[in-house]
Amino acid sequence: MFTKQNVQSLTKVLGLCLFASLMVGLLIGFLGPARPAQAAPNTWNAVGNLGTARDSHSATLLPDGRVLVAGGYDSGYLSSAEVYNPALGTWGATGSLATARYKHSATLLPNGRMLVAGGENSSGTLSSAEVYDPALGTWTLTGSLGAVRVNHSATLLPDGRVLVAGGG
Repeated sequence: MFTKQNVQSLTKVLGLCLFASLMVGLLIGFLGPARPAQAAPNTWNAVGNLGTARDSHSATLLPDGRVLVAGGYDSGYLSSAEVYNPALGTWGATGSLATARYKHSATLLPNGRMLVAGGENSSGTLSSAEVYDPALGTWTLTGSLGAVRVNHSATLLPDGRVLVAGGG
């Protein structure tokens, strides 16, 4: 049963909760949550140039928030790779692919490594594949595809296998 005293006590508690919520909201709004600066909506921000110009490369978001760019073409097939660190806004070189390639697929694996498969280079269309270890910054050759592939798709399946389909 509600008494005048119970209602007054409840009103005070609710008022304090509302006041505390507003103060926390104002504090977060004033200080902002801990996050990197964001661009204004509907705008693009330059982040600096890659060390090597390239097209038909792959760009893959790594689990730690960095972006790995691998292979491609720039007046020749590229084996080089670079990592973008958004926290610092910088690009840096990392280990090179064993095989130069462009128009390949890149798939982030459940263990945080990245699989690059197929593509093309001066030798023709490729069936080779490599795995990048972001902790070491190195590439390791792994099993080849059953057939050469270029401009194909590669999809991580729920069980950790990668489905490679299409392409030429």
